[in-house]
Amino acid sequence: MPRQYDERKVLASTVDAWGRALWLICEDARFQPQPHGWRSVEPPELPFDALLVIRDGAHVRERTLNGVATVPRQIDAPARDEFVLYGFGRGDRDPRDGQIFDRRGRSRRRFAMGSGLLHMAADGRANLWTGYNDEGIYGDPIGAGALVRWDTSGNRQHGFHPPKPYHVVVGIDALNVTDSVVRTAYSGPGSPLAELRAGEPIRIRELPVADAWGLAVRDDRLLLLGGAEPGTARVHLRQVHHCRLTDGGAVITGRGELTWPNGDPVRRYTRPVGRGPHLYVRNRPSMRQWYVLSVP
Repeated sequence: MPRQYDERKVLASTVDAWGRALWLICEDARFQPQPHGWRSVEPPELPFDALLVIRDGAHVRERTLNGVATVPRQIDAPARDEFVLYGFGRGDRDPRDGQIFDRRGRSRRRFAMGSGLLHMAADGRANLWTGYNDEGIYGDPIGAGALVRWDTSGNRQHGFHPPKPYHVVVGIDALNVTDSVVRTAYSGPGSPLAELRAGEPIRIRELPVADAWGLAVRDDRLLLLGGAEPGTARVHLRQVHHCRLTDGGAVITGRGELTWPNGDPVRRYTRPVGRGPHLYVRNRPSMRQWYVLSVP
């Protein structure tokens, strides 16, 4: 994050389909204690006006989002000058946890995005994709499709229906979105990797790693971050698996341990943002710095 914002509190952040880093800032936000010793950042009241900082290479610009009606947890840009937030309310029963803002920063629509949302990524073609855990898939009709596509007006387009015998989806583990293809590793028999291209049937490959937290792809090379190999029950978040894609699966060609640029081991991180050959990772307590792990 640019240094001039060092003292500001960040509510949500991502790297969008155009490679821009986005930070949503609230001037008066406060830290709130959470289980396991973590602290979340929340605005003092709803609705509120938030400052959006957009860094595109060396260029930095600001946008004010007026009337933010949720406590934001995720942000993305389905179009270059439009933004969508996902969050939650405070003690009310309003299910509209999604909010879209136009190019002038005005709230254009609020809509329900469902519970158990783990992933949210726009693809640069005016589509927004959301992936859910088992709570959202089996406990809420919105997330029943596991991986859901939305248009820029917040209308649910369709869910995810992989073919048998890969049709059982317990949860979306990792998501990678580009303007031409969407890939997801999900929990289900065979540890499947699904590839979705417009106008084509879903392609499924079986992975040698289950419960991956992140994935990146370049040609026939696949990088999986985290996960557990067959015969092991523990998920190793620092493990990096280098794989080669085959017609029906993938073969592990190398392994490594994820470290920060200074050499420190990576102990915890948030759900990565996968975009083509790049996997964007940030430290769990901080939203100020993004790191990129790329397929060679």
